[in-house]
Amino acid sequence: MPVEIERKFLVDDLPDLDGVPAEPMVQGYLRADAGGSVRLRITGAGAWLNVKGPGAGSRRLEFEYPVPPEDAREMLDALAVGHPVEKVRYRIEHAGYLWELDVFSGANDGLVVAEVELAHEDDAPPLPPWVGREVTGEPRYYNASLTRTPYRDWD
Repeated sequence: MPVEIERKFLVDDLPDLDGVPAEPMVQGYLRADAGGSVRLRITGAGAWLNVKGPGAGSRRLEFEYPVPPEDAREMLDALAVGHPVEKVRYRIEHAGYLWELDVFSGANDGLVVAEVELAHEDDAPPLPPWVGREVTGEPRYYNASLTRTPYRDWD
């Protein structure tokens, strides 16, 4: 059974992103009442439907399937709830771990989050100097939550 194990951190100071590949993406969420999420993500490389189970700390079930980009756009336009999540993703290697740094725009402009996926829950990757407070398991930082209550509306 596919499981996602990841830790999420706020970013205090952006690292130098010159030359780091950037992947713009737009994603939206379809209604999911079981405590998980159903996400559609469109990037320059294609589109994917992603289903995640309810979170339990850093671990949860995750399934992902490619979909035709034109179908994904139509589903986002017709079925997504809330605001779309717009961001640019940078992938940065640090001490043998691949970090995904997301710089949000649109309704979530100003929010910058870094995530690292782990093979085991007890992995302890060395933290890059640019990460700040850990927000793993804090629901308001989930992308699905940002569609309902975007960063611009936080106190």
